Amino acid sequence: MKARFKYRIYPTPGQKYRLAKLFGCVRVVWNDSLACCQKKYSSGEKKPTNSELQKQFITQSKKTEDREWLSEVSAIPLQQSLNDLNQAYQNFFKSTKGQQKGRPIKPPKFKSRKSKQTARFTKGGFKVGQHKVYLAKIGKLKIVWSRELPAAPSSVTVIKDSAHRYFLSFVVEIQPEVLPKTDNSVGIDLGIKTFATFSDGTKVDAPKPLKKRIKKLRKLNKSLSHKTKGSKRYEKARIRVAKFHGKLKDTRTDFLHKLSTEIIRENQTIVLEDLNVSGMIKNRKLSRAISDLGWRQFRKFLEGKAEKYGRDFRVISRWEPTSQICSNCGFKGGKLDLQVREWECLNCGAKHDRDENAAINILVAGGQSETKNGRGGKRKTTAYGSSSQ
Repeated sequence: MKARFKYRIYPTPGQKYRLAKLFGCVRVVWNDSLACCQKKYSSGEKKPTNSELQKQFITQSKKTEDREWLSEVSAIPLQQSLNDLNQAYQNFFKSTKGQQKGRPIKPPKFKSRKSKQTARFTKGGFKVGQHKVYLAKIGKLKIVWSRELPAAPSSVTVIKDSAHRYFLSFVVEIQPEVLPKTDNSVGIDLGIKTFATFSDGTKVDAPKPLKKRIKKLRKLNKSLSHKTKGSKRYEKARIRVAKFHGKLKDTRTDFLHKLSTEIIRENQTIVLEDLNVSGMIKNRKLSRAISDLGWRQFRKFLEGKAEKYGRDFRVISRWEPTSQICSNCGFKGGKLDLQVREWECLNCGAKHDRDENAAINILVAGGQSETKNGRGGKRKTTAYGSSSQ
């Protein structure tokens, strides 16, 4: 299986200039090709093939006066840019035909110089050294090896984020590392106040980096709004906002990586509920809190690490009434208000913590456990000792 390894790099001023030229060339080739494809579609013609686009917007464009500067950078990232455009269109077509799983995929968009910039090198365009990495027509970049590469990389992507930080992302072929089998299984209920509640009763709170620093963000945004757009002061204020968001992302990602790794190492089977995150963030009262948690990224980490380490990762339907069913007897008492955090089953008298009960039911729905007693009961469930979340 393939895995990515990302490292921070520190280019010199001259290398930053050459990287900026490379990013600009990659962006121009992409945008010119995309404009051509859209023009063909609007006139009822077929999309040009990848080889036709490469010939027209790389080989022939270098000979024109308007695009002769394309020859000043390596041709490999330009070719990979059009390969990515071709793949983006293929994914879009498959999605429209129902052949692509998951959410609908939108058509490719034009690239902006203000967003994250990337350029990918394949074999022949880069060389990995002990302390530096050589990129064609860029030079030897100083890199911080936070961990060793497990094998020789097949490609490397140089990245400049909106906070003007530079990274190298290597694609490496690795062998799945199967962890020793364990009898432990866990169901996980995700929440807002408590990030995750496990079926064994363990609760994990989220760092919520945005909630703790919301005042600083408002101050930075207010300062940005007072600057003239396009000025040097505006750009400095924009970078301060971008760096702030970068720190929030790093804090959140670090927490999710550590938690997902711990779960994968301790459990053979992990069961999660399929949450409609895109629909839930449309609620203006909860959108900021949900976005600050990173539920979607957490699920993505669990899926990838379960495949890497030979664990069984399962997702149950979002329509399973996990909060309404008594995990002790299986009695379904009806929908509960969000403010109800504890309740008592009128069928068997068991007292439940809402999140812990849901986590147990998620584990049961995943086929990894059974309730203690049989299903049944005709009385409704009532709540007690409720506390707001």
